[in-house]
Amino acid sequence: MKRAELLAPAGNMEKLKMAFHYGADAVFLGGKIFNLRAGSHNFSDKELEEAVDYAHGMGKKIYVTLNIIPHNEELEILPGYVKFLEKIKVDGVIVADLGVFQVVRENSEIPISISTQASNTNWRSVKMWKSMGAKRVVLAREISIENIAEIRAKVPDIEIEVFVHGAMCMSISGRCLLSNYMTGRDANRGDCAQSCRWKYSIVEETRPGEYMPVYEDEGGTHIFNSKDLCTIEFIDKILDLGVDSLKIEGRMKGIYYVSNVVKIYSEAVDSYYKGNYKFKEEWLKELETVSHRLYTPGFYFGRPDDKAQNYNNRNSYSQSHQLVAKVEEKIAENEYLLAVRNRIESGQELEVVSPKGEAKKIILPKMILVKNRHEEEVEAANPNSFVKINIDYSMEEMDMIRRVLPEKK
Repeated sequence: MKRAELLAPAGNMEKLKMAFHYGADAVFLGGKIFNLRAGSHNFSDKELEEAVDYAHGMGKKIYVTLNIIPHNEELEILPGYVKFLEKIKVDGVIVADLGVFQVVRENSEIPISISTQASNTNWRSVKMWKSMGAKRVVLAREISIENIAEIRAKVPDIEIEVFVHGAMCMSISGRCLLSNYMTGRDANRGDCAQSCRWKYSIVEETRPGEYMPVYEDEGGTHIFNSKDLCTIEFIDKILDLGVDSLKIEGRMKGIYYVSNVVKIYSEAVDSYYKGNYKFKEEWLKELETVSHRLYTPGFYFGRPDDKAQNYNNRNSYSQSHQLVAKVEEKIAENEYLLAVRNRIESGQELEVVSPKGEAKKIILPKMILVKNRHEEEVEAANPNSFVKINIDYSMEEMDMIRRVLPEKK
């Protein structure tokens, strides 16, 4: 059986390297133009070239998002950009708009993936894209396992990509006008204000003269606020379908989210192809250590009910652990340079996360703060600083150090 690709988000070069280090086969990313994450750092042309060289040196792939719904004036510079992407040998582009699709076809031989923004939920549309020259279709999130199986059976000669983890949109795969209408920020051109996460007061008017709030308490309602997709409990059923790529959402997320989510799904996929797959509760527990909304299986088992929404709480994000540092460099045996992300103090019990195996507990030793070639011993270190430690524990570059957060009351 052909192994499904594990596709991770990369909002910048650091996230790209972490995604590959923790088990991703490919990443999707955006340049400075034509992509739907205007708020992300994104990649300059020079950084794109560096990213492709880095990935290809590891036998990995790079897909570039060209998934905005453009207006006329934006099309003028697109042919030149497409030719640049072909020159640096990207492995594919992700397209939502028919006009952009045509421009890519006319100006390059780059393989094209059809974005989830195109809302493909049936085999006829997938077959149509195949006939037009698409190599892959990223199916809409609003689709069941049974429908994917039928698409795979009726259109066997095209690659199929599906989302397996990350934020869900209240609209049809992101085709939303709320942000544009309410803030002037166009979600279909990469600048979504996430208006669906806001609090509203909604009144049903089917009963004239009666005030009937819908899913509302004294604080209002978050009726448009979806839970996050998580498929780890049934990833084997998705792999059974013969899909070609498993996509993790989250280009705006931090390195801890990207690394740990990739690690867990990579472990699950590995066990599936080794023939000894069995769901492990610790996989789900690890996915709960990263920042997330409550999890939902989405549409995979049919239309979601009201339990798939976070009606009463926008601040439904939760996580059990917090990233405090990353191993920036292994200086010598048992000596390390740490990049501090959140405040740490000597004597704290922390955990080390590596690409393989369970997290291991450590006690943070004395630290040497490194600043402007000056070094001094400190008891605590703040974010955006660098410290040296000497510890009788083996770590590697890009290992992560986290702390357990106190339980919310």
